[in-house]
Amino acid sequence: MTKLWGGRFTKEAQAWVDAFGASIPFDQKLVIEDIEGSKAHVEMLATTGVITEEEQAEITQGLNELLQEAAEGKLAYKVENEDIHLNLEQLLIEKVGPVGGKLHTGRSRNDQVALDMHLYIKKQTEDMMSNIHRLQQVLVEQAEAHVETIFPGYTHLQRAQPVSFAHHLLAYVWMLERDYQRLNDSLKRVNVSPLGSGALAGTTFPIDRKQTAEALGFADVYANSMDAVSDRDFVLEFLSASSVIMMHLSRLSEEMILWSSEEFNFIELDDTFATGSSIMPQKKNPDMAELVRGKTGRVYGSLMSLLTMLKGLPLAYNKDMQEDKEGAFDTAVTVNGSLQIFAGMIETMHVKTEQMSSSTQQDFSNATEVADYLAAKGMPFREAHEVVGKLVLHCIHEGCYLKDLSMSVYQSASELFSEDIYEVIDPHFAVARRNSEGGTGFQEVREALKLAGNVLAEKDNK
Repeated sequence: MTKLWGGRFTKEAQAWVDAFGASIPFDQKLVIEDIEGSKAHVEMLATTGVITEEEQAEITQGLNELLQEAAEGKLAYKVENEDIHLNLEQLLIEKVGPVGGKLHTGRSRNDQVALDMHLYIKKQTEDMMSNIHRLQQVLVEQAEAHVETIFPGYTHLQRAQPVSFAHHLLAYVWMLERDYQRLNDSLKRVNVSPLGSGALAGTTFPIDRKQTAEALGFADVYANSMDAVSDRDFVLEFLSASSVIMMHLSRLSEEMILWSSEEFNFIELDDTFATGSSIMPQKKNPDMAELVRGKTGRVYGSLMSLLTMLKGLPLAYNKDMQEDKEGAFDTAVTVNGSLQIFAGMIETMHVKTEQMSSSTQQDFSNATEVADYLAAKGMPFREAHEVVGKLVLHCIHEGCYLKDLSMSVYQSASELFSEDIYEVIDPHFAVARRNSEGGTGFQEVREALKLAGNVLAEKDNK
């Protein structure tokens, strides 16, 4: 079969060589974007007089039929036609005749594929933002139910200070908000049209790039044709933002895996987001959280792959750039799927409030309260830190906790102690008092929930 570009060639590649170079096995995912771009391009060709209105109507009719067949999964692609662009062009010619060959006037596959990727990344970015928003809503809903649920906060995975469980959940809401804003900001660079840049140097035809940009919903066009066809920064940004999202989800995965273990026993995942063991009947495994944690690596890999591929490329387009797609496609599916899984897991998880609260009664996470108590009574904090450290050591030797110490033991450590120390070290009281801005105090957490609600409501109203 003669290639659409085969005029200057005297030999044809063997089938296995064609298969190695072809991208149609994966870039067929861009079929809708490619047809939509072609429709805008052919309309512009007619407007500028490059082709007639009759030719435009005929080509557009053929493209619409291909679009319908694509939606129904009826298009048959051929490896010999290499990619989605040549496959669709060949299918169009078969459908409408030689006039279909005029579609490619004034453009190249180089600006065509760049256009397709811009359209694809734009849609996937918007979908990802929507999925982030949904997960934020679910986290806020859980947080609203657990403002006064006392939870052991950790540093170094060691008990640190008691906190509101709502406060812990809201930390992820704000991580995800940064993710949302990163994606939103990246749209400014996605929302630029490369169409009309040709292979690298533009075209001699009197095209109107602004018309196609507007028709496809772009805010602007690339100022430089060589940059337009060789730029994949917008894909890198998408992969980078996706990697940060997956890092955040992986951190939450790790916590949920720990929390659902018998050792922690803070939550129970809904059966629909857990699996069993083929040999151990008692097992309920947090497989979905583990999968998200594991899939983080493949998203990182796609980012590193594209960075590495681009680093040595001279201007303008090179065949290497065909390798930008599979990682982007896989990342879009992985991240959007992970966000949806997490929304379901968080929404349906059972929080064991009593277990969380009782765990803070059997540790030294209230030690900082004792040091603050002494500091508030005038003792330099560094001295107070040492006094409390010795009290903790005493407890460890005696097999008890700070709440178990007698007043005589407290006063032997410092005369500043009085009976009110027992109220101060109560975890609920300790958390309630921490109302510095952004702190875990119940009043401050309720204010934080209002703020988060307002941020989410702004998105709903857009």
